[in-house]
Amino acid sequence: MNYERLVDVMRRLALEAGEKIMEIYESPEFEVKSKADDSPVTEADQAADALISAGLREAFPDVPLVTEEQAATHGQDVSTFLIVDPLDGTKEFVQRRGDFTVNIAYVEDGVPVRGVVYAPAKKRLFLTTSGGSSVEETGDFGLEAEGKIERLHVSEPDNDALMVVASKSHRDQATDDYIGKYATADMKSAGSSLKFCLVATGEADLYPRLGRTMEWDTAAGHAVLAGAGGQVVRFDDHTPLTYGKPDFANPFFIAYSPGVDLKQP
Repeated sequence: MNYERLVDVMRRLALEAGEKIMEIYESPEFEVKSKADDSPVTEADQAADALISAGLREAFPDVPLVTEEQAATHGQDVSTFLIVDPLDGTKEFVQRRGDFTVNIAYVEDGVPVRGVVYAPAKKRLFLTTSGGSSVEETGDFGLEAEGKIERLHVSEPDNDALMVVASKSHRDQATDDYIGKYATADMKSAGSSLKFCLVATGEADLYPRLGRTMEWDTAAGHAVLAGAGGQVVRFDDHTPLTYGKPDFANPFFIAYSPGVDLKQP
């Protein structure tokens, strides 16, 4: 894989999808439907998916593509592939809370090695570079201009005063009980894959997820966090979270700065 071209294509498609999503987000109203699992889907999810998947298939026709909105892609047995969640945090989108993201990642031999996470309502763009390190673009960036590049690195956590981030829409008692095992200085909530990015920037030290997620929810954020020096492990045995699993379903996991003294379940 030509990583330089890959990152350029992923960045461009994420920004184009973000523009399409914001057009719908800022409209007076939009239609919300329910999928088979009762999760919401909007015309923004579908428009962004069509744009991204067409762009990836044109640029990388020989690389398998898995995308949330196309059930036909979910039955593949692959370890190296592109994976897309065109609009992660649909509940945040529907409630106009801004914490939603466009997620595009490349998984190689079960490991997310390159990814882009774009939060268009917040104008925050996180990505891995062709060399594998992670950055945030800030300032006046867009399709025609690159913003100011800030290299990301995870925190050096204080285990007596940890910064923890958890889900806005999926917080439960089991998560609170696990967080209670740590000495925390502050708790914050965030939607979508932004939680990975907050650990990558050092704004949080620890993100435990004790709930259902799919690989398209996590791959891009996982890549960004890894490129900033962070890790993502299974909740049950603290082994690395891998990709290309049956049905692309994740177990519970913990994303963290390696300085955190992980507690057992």
